[in-house]
Amino acid sequence: MQNTIFNMEKVNNEYEICEIATLDAKQQIEKALLQNRISYFIRWPKPKLFSRHKVLCILCVNESSRETAEDAIRSLGDDVTDSVRFINRKSENDFL
Repeated sequence: MQNTIFNMEKVNNEYEICEIATLDAKQQIEKALLQNRISYFIRWPKPKLFSRHKVLCILCVNESSRETAEDAIRSLGDDVTDSVRFINRKSENDFL
């Protein structure tokens, strides 16, 4: 296999934007992101026995659409954002 510039570069633009605690909030957030044409990825962490807060899933978006996604989630109102905890951190995954 020939080495190129592209396979030498590590690319990781995934950004963990929030943790979601309920299935209803997850569905409403997904609809809002789709309406705003924001690509997303949902990570399903393993449940922890002694955890302070319940986490159903972690929502990840591309770093370039982070602010738009956060605005879309906040616009859903308190009934949804009460089930969301914004974490805003770079993903720890290393794909290459």
